[in-house]
Amino acid sequence: MSRTVLSAEELEQLAALAARPDHEIDTDDIPEAPAENWRHARRGPGRPPVEQAVTIRLDGDVVSWFKRHASGKEGYQAEISRVLRRYVDEAVKRSA
Repeated sequence: MSRTVLSAEELEQLAALAARPDHEIDTDDIPEAPAENWRHARRGPGRPPVEQAVTIRLDGDVVSWFKRHASGKEGYQAEISRVLRRYVDEAVKRSA
């Protein structure tokens, strides 16, 4: 892959843009990408999803099942997250 060498002026423009807060950057002239463009998008290797700690109430028997069936290495919470991820991915595919 070849790399483009940027001029000092271009580097200065990029630095100035990077220093601006997001709310000051006008993106109104950039069209939204249609959902169909993202239908087959996948997270790249080595980029784990950003996790968010939440408190959620689940049925006790469901939690017990996951605790019994999850791999000891990652635990039941990771297994619940994997199941929810598959559900969301399938729902996205169905809606596309």
